[in-house]
Amino acid sequence: MRREECAGSTAGCRIEPEPPKKKAKLMPQANLPVEPVEASPESIELDAPELYLNRELSWLEFNHRVLQLAEDSDLPLLERVKFCAIYESNLDEFYMVRVANLHDQQELGMESRGADDLSAGDQLAAIRGTVIEHRRRLDHCFEGQLLPQLAEHGLRLIRLGEESAAERTEIDARYLSQVFPALTPLVVGMGRPFPYISNLALSLLILLRDPDSEAEVMARVKVPEELLGRFLRIGEAGLTLVPLEDAIAANLATLFPGMEILESAPFRVTRDTDYDISDEADDLRQAVEDELRRRRFGEVVRLEVQSAISARLRDRLISELEIEQDQVYDIEGMLGLDDLWGIVAVPGFADLRYTGFVGITHPRLQGEEGEPADVMSVIRESGDLLVHHPYDAFSTSVEAFVRQAVADPEVLAIKQTVYRTSADSPLVRALITASERGKQAVCMVELQARFDEQANIEWAKKLEKSGVHVVYGIPSLKTHAKCILVARREGDGVRHYAHIGTGNYNSKTASLYTDLGLFTDDPDLGADIAEMFNYLTGFARPQRYRKALVAPFNLQKGILKEIRKTVKAHQAGRHARIRMKMNSLLDPASIEALYEASQAGVPIDLNVRGICGLRPGLAGISETIKVVSVVGRFLEHSRIYSFERGAERHFYIGSADLMPRNLYTRVELLAPVEDPKLRDELSDILDLSIADDVHAWDLDCDGNWTRRVPKGKKAHNVQRRLIDRTAERAAELGSH
Repeated sequence: MRREECAGSTAGCRIEPEPPKKKAKLMPQANLPVEPVEASPESIELDAPELYLNRELSWLEFNHRVLQLAEDSDLPLLERVKFCAIYESNLDEFYMVRVANLHDQQELGMESRGADDLSAGDQLAAIRGTVIEHRRRLDHCFEGQLLPQLAEHGLRLIRLGEESAAERTEIDARYLSQVFPALTPLVVGMGRPFPYISNLALSLLILLRDPDSEAEVMARVKVPEELLGRFLRIGEAGLTLVPLEDAIAANLATLFPGMEILESAPFRVTRDTDYDISDEADDLRQAVEDELRRRRFGEVVRLEVQSAISARLRDRLISELEIEQDQVYDIEGMLGLDDLWGIVAVPGFADLRYTGFVGITHPRLQGEEGEPADVMSVIRESGDLLVHHPYDAFSTSVEAFVRQAVADPEVLAIKQTVYRTSADSPLVRALITASERGKQAVCMVELQARFDEQANIEWAKKLEKSGVHVVYGIPSLKTHAKCILVARREGDGVRHYAHIGTGNYNSKTASLYTDLGLFTDDPDLGADIAEMFNYLTGFARPQRYRKALVAPFNLQKGILKEIRKTVKAHQAGRHARIRMKMNSLLDPASIEALYEASQAGVPIDLNVRGICGLRPGLAGISETIKVVSVVGRFLEHSRIYSFERGAERHFYIGSADLMPRNLYTRVELLAPVEDPKLRDELSDILDLSIADDVHAWDLDCDGNWTRRVPKGKKAHNVQRRLIDRTAERAAELGSH
């Protein structure tokens, strides 16, 4: 395709006619080794690979947006350090799962391509080029900008050779008393094999010489950061930090007395941590525990080394780890920047952080004497309730709902899903109390929640011991739905109260992620959720759902139906609009339906935080589609699906993104929001998110994301606006 125009979110890309017998390709994403050629809308089917952006490269663009926040001089200094850590931890997980999967495909000769039709080899090459460039910028940002500015404020990170004589004395003393006892030097060679290197562990590779025999050997020392933390804090106030590996490198003579230290270099290994559970597993918990043990020994997919490492040490690592040269990444700065949380955690420095923020109790849940109102009474007497975290407090809404259900003698049963939760979860403990009080307590624990498997296994064991009915779902389907169902005896019958959320039942992330929750006593929705739990706990396959959209049954069909009904409304001359807010958009069928809606002329606004496989702004294909991503102080995690047809407005919230895994291999739940006032609230959130011009990026048809710049005197920051509204609401409540 010759790109004539792709300026801003309203301009379309003109696609010139395709020459005969030439495969149509649009402009490739960055670093892809693909030559663009001409095409025309008439010659391209809507499932053509050139109309889809690559999943992995789109994810890297999301992490690039995180990097840009680290580079943003308008943000508080320690918040920029935090974004450096988030960037690195995001990338680690990406290599452990996504890159590992691509290596598996390549080694097995598999041609399992996505909608974009890129091979595993092409993706790996493009990923490497992008990551190297991003890492160069990350090092420049952290080493060249953030560290000097932190030092100006009295918080110093010093490297080996930068310390004063007094500081060196303190470092050596702290090393001998605290670090040395935790070290185990392992010599390589002389009949001793190369040691196992655990995933993401920081190590030193050391070259030694015996001065008597002149024999040279190598040794490895693991940096015990999981025991001691990454940084030694020295100085009277503890505001000077020294990387643990530097303190060890400065004192290697204590580990190898009598030997010459010729060279030492830090390195870090990333391993394949993905796994599959057979759908024929008889004991899912045991199967997951077995896989967790095997995961420790996954294949190496990445080796990070300090760029100053000698060719000799580098080649030895490549040989011992049995990897290829293109799996090695030379790092100019410090390895393992995910450990920068240790700097962020230094107390004080309020002026270098975001202003403190704590959500307040939702106005409808304001009780007497500071206690939250009875949630079930509020729902029963005044209708459905929508909460928006972190602006509405999690503790006085969701946690209060469960606490009150446990204490209510009329409550017969409490059922809850657990995907990720906190180590001291009040909700899970409440289920234990409910069971002890004779209520039927059911907990659907998803054991396959990636990187939270062990924590969930431990919770499951505690719940089982207390008498809670614990189920693990279905081996071939992760249960990602977020819901709580309470059955309460009222009069001659039972009323269901439900909470359907977009986020995990985790009090910590509820203060860091934006998520929505719907409280309702709608009988049809309650019956749908009850049937979903029966499907998960028993041997039943629901025949139909009344209102809920549940994957893998009717969720995708329901969304496609809403899109097509909106197209028909537009074609009939009625007002029609589609707006969606989600984490990721990758499902080919959903994207194709959105392309069809755009071709029909339906205005479409998509707020996609992370991966987006759709190309907006293509003439004749997606001209009416605009895609924006908001990445800011809080992780945008809520999902809202909105369809307007004349006076009709249809809204859904829930756990599902429009990705194949969510629609076909997970149990997901979207619930309709039917109260007009609550629909207004959701519409307002969408309006604010789509209008953001502070922490928002626009996607163009080539897969490039461009950060918006505020126009005029007033900037539009959705998260800042909602924080201000929360403060205004708190002031109003305090004045009454």
